[in-house]
Amino acid sequence: MERKFLGVCAWLAGKMNLDVNLVRIGFVIATLCFVGTPILIYFVLFLLLHMGWIE
Repeated sequence: MERKFLGVCAWLAGKMNLDVNLVRIGFVIATLCFVGTPILIYFVLFLLLHMGWIE
């Protein structure tokens, strides 16, 4: 896994068979367009991922 910060983008890229950089760019664009909501979603996914509720 190519983890940079918390590993959420790398996890999503692995699940969707996409390039991790494409997912990161999409996340940045979404954050700029939707004023921070994707950041909340990112941390919720991080918590669910590391608590073992999703794989």
